[in-house]
Amino acid sequence: MISGGKLSMDGFSGIAFKMEESIKSKLIELGATSKNNAVKVQDANLDIQEQNWLDYIAGGLFARVKKTDDKRYYATR
Repeated sequence: MISGGKLSMDGFSGIAFKMEESIKSKLIELGATSKNNAVKVQDANLDIQEQNWLDYIAGGLFARVKKTDDKRYYATR
């Protein structure tokens, strides 16, 4: 994963996938599965590492964690 002090793309992808799955499962557990049920980051029970990854993970075209215009988050199944 780490070569010469640098994280490989495979390692980075693995970490991003792990963070996305963790965030997604917490949002689903809270019932945040649509824009109407989206939650603020403070209410999502995310740890610091998950919060740091949230903006990177959320909102992409194929992302399963979505961000609303008013900065609430939800997961698609």
